[in-house]
Amino acid sequence: MKIYKVASGKWYAISRPFVAIKLFIIIASGCMLVSCAGRKEADKKIFHYNQPEGISSLDPAFAKNQAIMWGVHQLFNTLVEVDEKLHIRPSLCKRWIMSDDRLTYTFILRDDVYFHDNAVFPGGKGRKMIAADVAYSLHRIINTTTASPGAWIFNNRINKAEGFTALNDTTFQLKLIRPFHPILGILSMQYCSVVPHEAIEKYGAAFRSNPCGTGPFRFTRWEEGQVLLLAKNEKYFERDSAGNRLPYLDGIKVSFLDNKATEFLEFTQGRLDFINDIDASFKDEVLTKKGELRKEWKGKVVLSKHNFLNTEYLGILADTTNELVKNHPLKIKAVRQAINYGFDRNKMIMYLRNSLGTPAESGFVPAGLPSYDSSKVKGYYYDVAKARQLLKDAGFAEGRGLPEIKLLTIPVYAELGSFVAKQLEDIGVKVQVEVVQKSLLLEQTAKSQALFFRGSWMADYPDAENYLSVFYGKNPAPPNYTRYKNTAYDNLYEKVLLEENDSIRYNMYRQMDKMIIADAPIVPLWYDMVIRLIHPYVKGFRPNSLNLLELRTVQIKK
Repeated sequence: MKIYKVASGKWYAISRPFVAIKLFIIIASGCMLVSCAGRKEADKKIFHYNQPEGISSLDPAFAKNQAIMWGVHQLFNTLVEVDEKLHIRPSLCKRWIMSDDRLTYTFILRDDVYFHDNAVFPGGKGRKMIAADVAYSLHRIINTTTASPGAWIFNNRINKAEGFTALNDTTFQLKLIRPFHPILGILSMQYCSVVPHEAIEKYGAAFRSNPCGTGPFRFTRWEEGQVLLLAKNEKYFERDSAGNRLPYLDGIKVSFLDNKATEFLEFTQGRLDFINDIDASFKDEVLTKKGELRKEWKGKVVLSKHNFLNTEYLGILADTTNELVKNHPLKIKAVRQAINYGFDRNKMIMYLRNSLGTPAESGFVPAGLPSYDSSKVKGYYYDVAKARQLLKDAGFAEGRGLPEIKLLTIPVYAELGSFVAKQLEDIGVKVQVEVVQKSLLLEQTAKSQALFFRGSWMADYPDAENYLSVFYGKNPAPPNYTRYKNTAYDNLYEKVLLEENDSIRYNMYRQMDKMIIADAPIVPLWYDMVIRLIHPYVKGFRPNSLNLLELRTVQIKK
């Protein structure tokens, strides 16, 4: 038995660590915004958040994960950006013109944008951003010496010789090899943030910890693994509808607590303004099974839920020339379909995720994208009779003769894998869940060494093409981890890239999604949600389906 002292000063005898966490949470819920709101008045306009995964770089050329994207988004801008409704709108540009052949995009830039003050500039004063900076920044992504993980975004899309051109200080031109409708979405990615060449030339690889951009906040200090401090950019070019200069905040403070329980306790004590996602270890203490706040938390925190462009799924290797697949029953479509019908997605989401997510009973394209329509793309649902009949049709009645299938997953999804395995056992499909580290799973899926594996696809840009490219037969792994190849699908994919009409293009997207569902190289699990707990005094904190951390319009009002 261990003795614990909690925030109220009382002592409790507790026999198990996780019980201690739950007890602390219950007590913390009673002291929130009362004795636990101990932030100094001087900090009232500093936004505090935690990044448990850590940040490996603040160089946008390396913005390969959400943690880096959040930091980069505060410091830099892109030519265009995605608004709350997933529409592309101008950012560093004022407007753009597309040529009739859809190969040339001409961007007219703002002339009131300045880089942050930095020692790389004469007198330390940030200079005006010009079109040459845009060309330089985009060239830098595809330059092999940069070794940017984002180089793929322009692969086979941009003429490297004349793809990025500054026509004059306020006019930038981009040229494509062939029409590609989602190119504006590509340009909104953090990889495409505009940087000054002077900073890259001075700092080199150390630009990762000496960032200089045009964003709403400027870099001040970073003690890696401890704290990151950003200050308001007093010269930021954007204003609100009343003409007030953005951002409203004076700054941002990022901590790097890697324990989610500690992070949650920091939030309850008012030292963090919000937390992103709710850890499995205490979600039942905060949320009902229907995904709503429990009564003891109502009025003390704000629960924000919003579609998140991320599809969680199980992948099945589809390359029949691969030795793992050649003689395995998973190469039979009916077996793959049986697995899709063989477990209850609704129960899984309710009991294991407290209803945080939408059961994936449509296609691979998630809820939240404009082309998503569950009434037109019918996916799989729980139907034991259908699953058993499909197994029988495949020659494995009641699962007889079907070998045990190994499902590779990562630790955080072990419980979900076990749930699926347990339900599939009822139809005669035996699944062994093997938990491996994320790095190993990524390596094995990239090398086509995983037959049955857990996967997820988070949107890089808000267009269904980003999801459907995952199954384009000419794409390697990544993104085509299943090695799926279907000539009819590939032809339709190539055709859809040329289609200008949104309605026609969306219908083509749905046709492709139906093909994926019919062939079943994947087992869709759920479409994700952005889940945030926010203090009531935080105003103007709006979610978005890409789960970017948007702080330009946030205010702290106590």
